[in-house]
Amino acid sequence: MDISAGIQASLAGRYAVALFELAAEHGTVTAVESDLETLEAALRESADLRQVTTNPELSRKAQGAAIEGVASVLGLSQLTQKFLAVLAQNRRLSALPDMIRAFQTIAAAQRGEVTAEVTSAHALSDEQLATLKDKLTAREGRTVKLKPSVDPDLLGGLVVTIGSQRIDGSIRTRLNSLANAMKG
Repeated sequence: MDISAGIQASLAGRYAVALFELAAEHGTVTAVESDLETLEAALRESADLRQVTTNPELSRKAQGAAIEGVASVLGLSQLTQKFLAVLAQNRRLSALPDMIRAFQTIAAAQRGEVTAEVTSAHALSDEQLATLKDKLTAREGRTVKLKPSVDPDLLGGLVVTIGSQRIDGSIRTRLNSLANAMKG
């Protein structure tokens, strides 16, 4: 497995690599990836859960018990639950969002996919997303998985981020460029 040195160099990356290797060994990469997506959504939606994972005043035992309860309620697999317990024991729950992103990157690379974060001023229709996915797949030469989000401040257009590449076709950026050109 070829994993970029950038991922391996970070703390979150090392944990993600270890989890990926264990999941691959047990044939549960898809299940763990699904667990992590569920956990990512829970972290995004719950301020209390974010507080539990980032509060340095909570003891290891308290963080472990809380994250165990959350994992049980979310129905996460045994491997994911054990991983979360290790994170709580090592006081690394605060890096969980970075670990999730690193794991998703590793899993996508293993499948020959690349993730494109697509930000638009308004929610895109399924047809628009499918067209965009086809065009990005043709451009990248490999399967593209879209991660859409909405930012009304863009006014219109799209901002597409694939790895370290950013394609900014937003009206906000065009207006800012025009304003700078008129100043100068």
